[in-house]
Amino acid sequence: MAHSYALSQIPPFRLSLDGEWQFAADPMGVGVTDQWFLDPADRSAWQPVQVPAFWETYPGMSHYDGWGWFMKTVRIEKNNDPLSLYFAGVDDDAVVWVNGVEVGSHTGYSDPFAVDIGSALREGDNSVVVLVKDYAGGGGIYKPVTIIDSRRIEEMLKSDYFGKPALRSADWVKDAVVYSVYLRSFSPEGTFTSLERRLPELQELGVTVLWLLPIHPVGEKNRKGALGSPYAVQDFYGINPEFGTMKDFRRLVTAAHKQGMKIIIGLVANHTAWDSKLIKEHPEWFVKDVSGKIVAANPDWTDVAKLDYSRAGLRKYMIEMMCWWVREVNIDGFRCDVAELVPTGFWNEARGRLNKIKPVMMLSEGSIPEHHMSAFDVTSSWNIYDQLLPILGGKRPATTIDRLLRNEYLAFPTGALRLRFTTNHDKNVYDAPAIEKFGPAGLKAATVLTHTLPGIPLIYTGEEVANDRRLSLFEKVNVDWRRPREMGKLMQALNRLRKEHKSISRGEMIRVPSTEAQLIFSFFRSAGNDRVLVVLNLSANPVNATLAIPMDRLFPRRENIELNEIFSKTSTQVEKEEEEAEMEVEMEGYGYRVYTVK
Repeated sequence: MAHSYALSQIPPFRLSLDGEWQFAADPMGVGVTDQWFLDPADRSAWQPVQVPAFWETYPGMSHYDGWGWFMKTVRIEKNNDPLSLYFAGVDDDAVVWVNGVEVGSHTGYSDPFAVDIGSALREGDNSVVVLVKDYAGGGGIYKPVTIIDSRRIEEMLKSDYFGKPALRSADWVKDAVVYSVYLRSFSPEGTFTSLERRLPELQELGVTVLWLLPIHPVGEKNRKGALGSPYAVQDFYGINPEFGTMKDFRRLVTAAHKQGMKIIIGLVANHTAWDSKLIKEHPEWFVKDVSGKIVAANPDWTDVAKLDYSRAGLRKYMIEMMCWWVREVNIDGFRCDVAELVPTGFWNEARGRLNKIKPVMMLSEGSIPEHHMSAFDVTSSWNIYDQLLPILGGKRPATTIDRLLRNEYLAFPTGALRLRFTTNHDKNVYDAPAIEKFGPAGLKAATVLTHTLPGIPLIYTGEEVANDRRLSLFEKVNVDWRRPREMGKLMQALNRLRKEHKSISRGEMIRVPSTEAQLIFSFFRSAGNDRVLVVLNLSANPVNATLAIPMDRLFPRRENIELNEIFSKTSTQVEKEEEEAEMEVEMEGYGYRVYTVK
């Protein structure tokens, strides 16, 4: 059923795979277990479809969210070029197999990516199988697919935003350590007042920005669970009585500011509860089907109705509401839920208005490069999060991080800030608590990584005690604060490092080669004369490695340096030999070392 192609031998090599593929929906997610990616798999029931296209255009797929499988046969004659498979865009995540061999994966809506396929190719017919995992909205391989000479991948991955300056953020935004507060789980009372009492504790942890999940009244119509989702907002100007009163919230904001912290709140601009104030007063501001009935935001989000941003009145209302919270309540910004589902033009206009009031932080849940041009300071680094487990589990090499960061560099504007995390409110519930997912040692290594990579670190409610509970968004589940605080001590040390060394929050990242590059991830952060060296063993087994410190680049007028490890309080002398200096490290499984330079 699938078309075959013969490769041209005229360099530089390029072959489009657009056209007919075979497709099968996998609503139960059984395809990986049943090995649908192998050549002997029975594909007699798979249907021919066109790529690129959203699968909502396929017969019977107009409202489908879930897993979908694509397969195409490609004929390859003798070829000596290094080849990669380039995807201009899938929605949302993808895993790629060639001839039954997994050659790579990708996470992140709309991001272009490439996977090296040379090791799996054979002369003659080759099967290319792609699993796409869609979570909401459109799904599928919706942009072109190309086999290309690997030496041209960088050119393909450059977005229209490459090299352009990102929106300029306030210094407190660049230096931020964000703590995501889910009030229901943060304390037995689940109130603003109980959070206010613990502000000194969060300040001691090193938190500089508190992000509160939505604080507005929750809808009752079509509610999920006993309490309903905080993302089913009834009134954008109101306060959820679970948490207290507006007076309580204003007092919290004032107290946080006195402690030197900022407060941002969750903003749900894409949808509202079915019994929201807006749906009662302005039903014309909502998306409707052909019969004129208001529709849900997507088939799974049955507790919310989708807003229609083609309506000028809605845009005006939402922007004025955002300005009111900043101007009248003195909050410091917003974390914007599913921001990529709201037109970027709206966000640009809103940010322009907010800038006239005071400097704010705008944090996008999405990961769209264009968000950084005028609207958002920070976007969510799903790319790093989704590769942590494969790397720590030995399924991906440590060098995977290099590819992810390189792709970021090529796609995002210069200076774009990414939010790094080991979990958040969604992943804790729908994936697993971080301590369960990564294990104690793996979580520590992942935490050091996310706190020292370029970007802004996020701590979710309870992570300082390695919370092991799924904090339901529809019920009240308390964190067990009696748990050991080893993670909190680690975070505190890392946050102190970030505060004392601007190289961590604002410096460039310089990779340090090692003899065990597949397991050891080592790098300097550098700003002015400030240097910090981070060495991570991202495998479960002990590793001895030799690092090659680039002395001429980092310490051009020094013959030796003294490195002080912040956790063990030990010192290491490194002597220059020609342009570099060798440094021996013995690393336990998931070990980490962080050195400052004397």
